[in-house]
Amino acid sequence: MNQQLIEKIVGEVLSQLGNVEAAKQHPANAIPIAVSARHIHLSQEHVEELFGAGYKLTKKGDLSQLNQFAANETVMIAGPRGSIERVRVLGPVRSSTQVEVSWTDAMKLGVKPHLRDSGNIIGSAPFTLVGPKGSLYLDEGLIIAQAHIHMDLQDAKRLNVEDGEYVTVEVDGVRPIAYRNVKIRVSERYRLEMHIDTDEANAGFIAKGTIGYISRPGEERTRLIEQDSLPVRSESKPHNYRKKLLSNNDIRIINETEIVIEKGTIVTPLARDTARELGKTISFRK
Repeated sequence: MNQQLIEKIVGEVLSQLGNVEAAKQHPANAIPIAVSARHIHLSQEHVEELFGAGYKLTKKGDLSQLNQFAANETVMIAGPRGSIERVRVLGPVRSSTQVEVSWTDAMKLGVKPHLRDSGNIIGSAPFTLVGPKGSLYLDEGLIIAQAHIHMDLQDAKRLNVEDGEYVTVEVDGVRPIAYRNVKIRVSERYRLEMHIDTDEANAGFIAKGTIGYISRPGEERTRLIEQDSLPVRSESKPHNYRKKLLSNNDIRIINETEIVIEKGTIVTPLARDTARELGKTISFRK
């Protein structure tokens, strides 16, 4: 195999792993995705109950959103069935204490939290927090956070979405996935980024640098219905493909729905997935 083919295959493998270069294919609706692990937002009152009178959170590192940071402080979350230690506190302090976990975390704790927007904690699950200087029990405040996208007004205008709107975000890769009912959150304080929890990330093999593509609910479903109605074989002439490697980009460029390749042609896994997605068939020349 010559060097050019090797480089092309390596490039496509990186694309499947969610490499940021994939965003160049669809720059108009590309959304960077960040995985939000379990964490805690504390009120100043509860900071002092857990860490001592007059205590102030200390910064470990800045987060992507303006003026938000990961604190050096951690606490333990406890539930009826178990506990999770060293859960990171995020700053600055808020008016109300809120814990965000995944469903897997919730099962370990033995609680049944609601899926909620951040800040909407009325009637949510109870929990206990244990810090170095004290502990406290709260009868609400533990949630599974609704997937959402932070963006400023300029990004909202460019993407043609509004604050509070729900969209679908699609991710290509080793395990393609679509996240539905993702809430748009618009503020001049925000930077463009989609936040999902660890369970959602694991479902799609999402890693740092992964890019998603935004669409409104219904658009993807309509497209899939139209694809399902396509015949397995097109009545039009097939496309005779003669290169030694058939890639994802090649599949998208070819207009015909039937692609005939030479024996020995390498077809990348992502190319096969894209062909199925677009209702195209790949066969060897007889």
